[in-house]
Amino acid sequence: MKTGLTDKAVLVTGASRGIGRATALAYAAEGARVAITYHSDEAGAKETAERVAAAGGTPHVVRYDLGDEDSVRSAVASVGAEWGGVDVLVAGAVEWGEAIPRPGRKMPAFEEVPPAQWQRVLRTSVDGVFHTVQAVLPLMRDREWGRIVVLGAGLAETGLPGAAAYGAAKAALHGLVRSLAWEVGPAGILVNEVVPGQTLTENVLAHASPAFLENKAASLPSGRMNTPEDVARAIVFLGSAANGNIHGEALRVTGGL
Repeated sequence: MKTGLTDKAVLVTGASRGIGRATALAYAAEGARVAITYHSDEAGAKETAERVAAAGGTPHVVRYDLGDEDSVRSAVASVGAEWGGVDVLVAGAVEWGEAIPRPGRKMPAFEEVPPAQWQRVLRTSVDGVFHTVQAVLPLMRDREWGRIVVLGAGLAETGLPGAAAYGAAKAALHGLVRSLAWEVGPAGILVNEVVPGQTLTENVLAHASPAFLENKAASLPSGRMNTPEDVARAIVFLGSAANGNIHGEALRVTGGL
């Protein structure tokens, strides 16, 4: 299957580690030029860039603050100036907020969540993707071709105590994908969502016990949790020429949850 990604300009937001890094490397393996954004982990982004180059891609590192419209538009402009446009956008950056649910961590009751924390997660995660897509679309329309892949979250459907704001933000992005599909399809731009279940990222491995991970894997029909590479392969397929007409869909990578 031909992905047609050689020398395509790919922007992956939130690529310092985890699913974002795996996605950047998967695009690099297809010969793409990969822009890697980071908010605070510049060292992680530079490590991703080195690995992108080693995998056969051409890297470009740029700072990107999901909660700052000027930063978002500046990052997209930097990629456009570097490579003449953007062919693929992978919108993976997200704002978790101060309270990240982790195994063994007691989370505040919903009625105790500070409104400012709720608003920060929703406004940053949803508005940041809005501004990013707005900035990228003119560059794709100029080429009459593009692929946009938005990273959703399985917990938007299954729920998780303490993650209401994050789940609400991801659910909002699902609605964005569905409506955006009607607007950009005629311009040759396909937009989809990848919905991963819990994935063995560095963060999960650092905070979850072996027993928790073993029980979680045993609860899935596939018998194992995602690796970041599992999710990245789905993203690359939807965000490539191999995807000819899958549009406005949500592809679940959850091990059958």
